[in-house]
Amino acid sequence: MSAAPIRIFVPVDAAALSVGAEAVAQAILREAQARDIPIELVRNGSRGMLWLEPMVEVETPDGRIAYGPVVAKDVASLFEAGFQAGAGHALHRGPTEELGWLKRQQRLTFARVGVTDPLSLAAYRALDGFKGLETALELGGAAIVEEVKASGLRGRGGAGFPTGIKWKTVHDASAEQKYIVCNADEGDSGTFADRMLMEGDPFLLIEGMAIAAVAVGATRGYIYLRSEYPHAHRTLQRAILKATDAGILGDSVLGSGHAFHLEVRLGAGAYICGEETSLLESLEGKRAIVRAKPPIPALQGLFGKPTIVNNVLSFAAVPWILTHGAQAYADYGMGRSRGTLPVQLGGNVRRGGLIELAFGISLREIIEDMGGGTLSGRPIRAVQVGGPLGAYLTAAQLDVAMDYEVLAAMKAMLGHGGIVVFDDTVDMAKQARFAFEFCAKESCGKCTPCRIGATRGVEVMDRIIAGQESPKNIAVLRDLNKLMTDASLCAMGGLTPMPVMSALNHFPEDFDRPPLPLAAE
Repeated sequence: MSAAPIRIFVPVDAAALSVGAEAVAQAILREAQARDIPIELVRNGSRGMLWLEPMVEVETPDGRIAYGPVVAKDVASLFEAGFQAGAGHALHRGPTEELGWLKRQQRLTFARVGVTDPLSLAAYRALDGFKGLETALELGGAAIVEEVKASGLRGRGGAGFPTGIKWKTVHDASAEQKYIVCNADEGDSGTFADRMLMEGDPFLLIEGMAIAAVAVGATRGYIYLRSEYPHAHRTLQRAILKATDAGILGDSVLGSGHAFHLEVRLGAGAYICGEETSLLESLEGKRAIVRAKPPIPALQGLFGKPTIVNNVLSFAAVPWILTHGAQAYADYGMGRSRGTLPVQLGGNVRRGGLIELAFGISLREIIEDMGGGTLSGRPIRAVQVGGPLGAYLTAAQLDVAMDYEVLAAMKAMLGHGGIVVFDDTVDMAKQARFAFEFCAKESCGKCTPCRIGATRGVEVMDRIIAGQESPKNIAVLRDLNKLMTDASLCAMGGLTPMPVMSALNHFPEDFDRPPLPLAAE
């Protein structure tokens, strides 16, 4: 009897592909064939340790052993050393599950990401896949909504609105047609959790959206995906086809008689489509501009019908809640921030990547303990939390807990969980200018405070950076920020002042500049 093939895992995640994972996979196939070693190459998602990508894993009797970062030219030496049996090598990292980065995490939403072939229904089912949906079909709409409410789940897209309340509003609305819309337009700088999940565990998102459909009586769903995610697009398309063929989606979800049809729609690169009403306008084939509220999308959303609009991570948290119970989920976290948060750590940091932990961990623990401090080795000066519209925090504020209310009390926000680290070489006045420049470019243009205010903001910052009448221009800057905060139609203009004012208040020395020398005649 021939020996069973050795299972070797090479990520197909976009981050791993960007640093050569495809070349590594092909090199492994060639080397195994040349040495007559039977292998099964599994293309999994990324475990989230991006500094180790491409990270190759080998399945052994003692568990999976990790090697990384591997490049194609390393493959021959790996086989020579016996890595196919888990043997030592310069790139040997030990048992994957014992790696400190992973072992410390509390992976609920990302439990399967990096573990399985993302498009294997059998592998998904083997790890509790679709148990949440089966439970939901037994419970019925009202009971599902109550479970989600009791879990304390809040929107993971940034606003932090209680998911159960949104679902109840749609559930209670009377309409012949209702919709489920997933906001997968992940445009915040320093964020990649949505992409990782869609590429690494697409059936989880499908299951979460199907549960939402059963809960509120919706029969159609759309995933609005940013155009910059071609790998996620292909993976989702294939996963939806597989789920439909298996009777998980379609005219009768798992034979229940409840119809739910799901499609992926690509955006066109507009950041403003991360705002739910602008996203709905785009889905309807219109120009992506923000709608005035009320009416809220839960009552008059897509095509004027009651619509649940949630982020990828919000839908992806629901199957675990339905499988393990609302209380089990609520037992994680602190205060009104329950469950876990997938944090995305990037910027000038030694070990960046995806970290899923219960709410309440401090920013310092994330950056220093898990991230290893700055890659440059220089002191941390600023940390931006919550994307390009999030506040800049100082090195003295790193002990803050990752919690919606705690950060809000500091005039900061958690947002989508993106953390970008800067060392002491950063120019905070230029960072403030970037916030205005970003808003001016990405504004939908509907309201004057955002459209004109951001453009004026760039001009004011240019004068400040040039050292032109700094006190007067700083006074204008403060007044402009108050106007944008109070009068903008949506969070695009309303939150742009947050990074600007935090930079000005925490780092005033960067704004107090001497006039630039005149150019020589």
